[in-house]
Amino acid sequence: MLADLARRADERVVAFDLFGDLDLQRSAERVVTGGGLAALVDAAAAEPASRVVYGAGFENHPALVERLAERHALLGNAPATLRAVRDPARLGATLRDAGFAYPRTFATAPPEPSGRWLRKPLRGGGGTRVRAWRGGALPAGTIVQERIDGLACSAAAVADGADAVVLGITEQLVGRRAFGVRGHRWCGNVVPPRLPAGERAALLEQARAICSYLGGAFALRGLFGVDLIWDGGRAWTLEVNPRPTASLEAIEAAHGIKAFDAHLRGCAGDLPSIDATRPGAAGKAVLFATEDVTIGDSERWLERGVRDVPHPGERIAAGRPVCTLVTMAKDPLGALERQAARVRAELRVEVRADG
Repeated sequence: MLADLARRADERVVAFDLFGDLDLQRSAERVVTGGGLAALVDAAAAEPASRVVYGAGFENHPALVERLAERHALLGNAPATLRAVRDPARLGATLRDAGFAYPRTFATAPPEPSGRWLRKPLRGGGGTRVRAWRGGALPAGTIVQERIDGLACSAAAVADGADAVVLGITEQLVGRRAFGVRGHRWCGNVVPPRLPAGERAALLEQARAICSYLGGAFALRGLFGVDLIWDGGRAWTLEVNPRPTASLEAIEAAHGIKAFDAHLRGCAGDLPSIDATRPGAAGKAVLFATEDVTIGDSERWLERGVRDVPHPGERIAAGRPVCTLVTMAKDPLGALERQAARVRAELRVEVRADG
């Protein structure tokens, strides 16, 4: 996604990626693959000095971002910013002091355990390893957070170090079996959120206030995202992802926003003017394998607009992502579910033929 956004902004891209999917090799001038984030950083550190944008996962590894910044000009948030905004205690105190809603969150068992709680990893992402918590000791590296009932949403924004503007808001797709996941696992985003018009307007207004405040309080730069729960009248902030987020693909398609251009301007201290109310509908969903599969002729997926396309013959274990589906249909969730069923049927055929 990042390579496509950058290419649409007329940027030349060398991609350092864990998978090296078929469509990435068409978007980037060169693709370097590695065995993990640290290996990718090692490879990037050996390149001639240039500009670097980091994606998902690096917000949990500021030391790796620091190493990238030693070699390259960092287009995004510095390691100190990552440490600050990813600290739940600091984030919660900052938001509450400004009057924003943030769930009760503890690094140890809550002093008053009444209510419903979720156990979350400190260095998590995409809802992985999030579980209901009903008491007992917390494993190292986890927190417990009050569960807020409502619609899972997100705001994508861009900051200039002092302020921020919202590019768009989305409904997060979480735990949907049509895409091969359950529980709290993230599997996509749709624009607009499926809410009454009045609630969507209120959500956007509150998201703008939250993102603007966070942009200044943490001196954020460039694209970032805020995970929210909308309870019907109030937006609760769950966490901040201080880097380009997965929702940008749907937001750019729905609203005609040039996300990568906004990122470059924000990093340079120039806050762009964004109209997040432009009508439009779009969505994306990550399809996960529900059984071990071997990919067949995935070249045909490229012709259908499927993204993050694995190579023919690639083996994907159950629970791992297979590909990303995208749509600009008026009913994006329905369209994505139909696409998922079609790809899933093809995977079943390939599994039978393979075994």
